[in-house]
Amino acid sequence: MPRNRLVPGVEVVTVPGRGLAVRTAEGEFLSVRTGAADESALLALLSGAGTNPTDEEPRRVVRAFEAAGYLAEEPARPPWPADRRDIRLLGDPALTRPLAAHLAALGAEPRAVPAVTAPEGAPVGMDELLDGDPAAVVWCLDGPVPDGLWEAADRLPAHGVAWLRCHREGWQAYVEPLAAAPGDVTSAHVRARRLAATPAHRELAAYWTGPRTTGAPVPLGLPAAALLAALLADDLNRWATGTPDAAGLPARRRLRQVDLRTLTVTEHPVLPVPAVAPTPKAAPPSGGSPTPKTDG
Repeated sequence: MPRNRLVPGVEVVTVPGRGLAVRTAEGEFLSVRTGAADESALLALLSGAGTNPTDEEPRRVVRAFEAAGYLAEEPARPPWPADRRDIRLLGDPALTRPLAAHLAALGAEPRAVPAVTAPEGAPVGMDELLDGDPAAVVWCLDGPVPDGLWEAADRLPAHGVAWLRCHREGWQAYVEPLAAAPGDVTSAHVRARRLAATPAHRELAAYWTGPRTTGAPVPLGLPAAALLAALLADDLNRWATGTPDAAGLPARRRLRQVDLRTLTVTEHPVLPVPAVAPTPKAAPPSGGSPTPKTDG
């Protein structure tokens, strides 16, 4: 039977001359009024090492910790479900290799596919993406996304396959939202939102289309690749096990930008782009047929 103990991120510290204080998951310090409770016994209770108290004072403090959400049963790590273990990895080995290692350690069964690693390659068709009936497809590019490359992959959620991707543009890398159901954010939605959010939309569109003149290539170092792989693996693990997001934006509505020079991660909310309804045709005037236009 799991015992009650402090939830991850919450810690209790003894402050000289002031008693106990709790450090919350948000990094704030709060004083603990222990009353007549024995502090050593109380610390044992909060760590899950003590037995149920019989005195009222320690029970009062424990109830206060429970009410604040600082105390819970020790959670068991949810296993990776068998029907979601098959993860297909496409893209650059510099990113797919560390991602495969993370996923295997979490209980998934990643399959790297080296045949479609080149960004300039022809777009991959749906039959190739669905080959082997994967639970999810992840595509990692060490460069910008060529026009049309992910067009077929954007339809994976409609086939019951989760869709996750990342790419690099110079010193900036982008981890796009995981799409797991029809109506989730696709790569086309992200491109449309990014174009709408910048006054340099013509320049950004030209950058994506190419060609681009570059000097020395931006190196994708091991720490940067490991960070990107860890972010992708965490998103996949939360999707597979149903683990809720602890903080920040929901994974399926979040675009993350990673500065590869400082490894700083910035989150941006992103929503699907609604389908545009066709422009209705004008009805002819009542009681007659439309009059054709004439020049002059």
